[in-house]
Amino acid sequence: MIRIILITVFVILFLILSIPVFLIEWIIGKCNPRLRDISSLRIVQGAFRIVILLSGVKLTVIGEEHIPKDEAVLFIGNHRSYFDIVLTYARCRNLTGYVAKKEMLKIPLLSRWMKFLHCLFLDRSDIREGLKTILQAVEQVKSGISVMIFPEGTRNKNDSELELLPFHEGSFKIAVKSGCPIIPVSITNSSALFEDHFPFVKAVPVIIEYGAPIYPKDLPREEQKFLGKYVQSLITDTLKKNRTALR
Repeated sequence: MIRIILITVFVILFLILSIPVFLIEWIIGKCNPRLRDISSLRIVQGAFRIVILLSGVKLTVIGEEHIPKDEAVLFIGNHRSYFDIVLTYARCRNLTGYVAKKEMLKIPLLSRWMKFLHCLFLDRSDIREGLKTILQAVEQVKSGISVMIFPEGTRNKNDSELELLPFHEGSFKIAVKSGCPIIPVSITNSSALFEDHFPFVKAVPVIIEYGAPIYPKDLPREEQKFLGKYVQSLITDTLKKNRTALR
């Protein structure tokens, strides 16, 4: 119980103490938007690293060398835990906006940080608005800001993390229309941190593995047509491998 209490207290204090920082960041953004983007990224990453430390997670990261350093990418990951965002965002080398559900806009202070970090808000109940969000993400990637999306559409609550929910094919239009590479992100055992024994946070091993870049235009026609299934199969295979490694 002590871990969840410490994390909750830290997050609340961080958000409250952020209020004057928002003004500073806003002023910086008026003079130098790029500097504001980087400073916001590093501030939030610092907070997330403290959360990771407090959680006691034993994190193993594989394949970060696969992430291109000179171009924006589309990160595609499986999603089992609220900690997936914390664990992966703390690893981002460059600006990366996450696609989140629009309900996150209702959370004060947190939503302001998300906007500073180029997060996009998806209305899952409105197809037209969802398409607009995808097109926004395309433009964001073209401007040099990577995008991270969990194409299952929601947190996967299946008994086995190997039983992924279907990947929404629309998510992959971000890569197809922008020409950016897809980086598969396989997150193994993250639900064991919190969701499997709510409300306790337990120090458990978690593996994050980044796959090799996938350029849709270089794939065979059939795999281009069903990119979601193709990337899902790659992530599932990696989860199986890393699940075995944890035993």
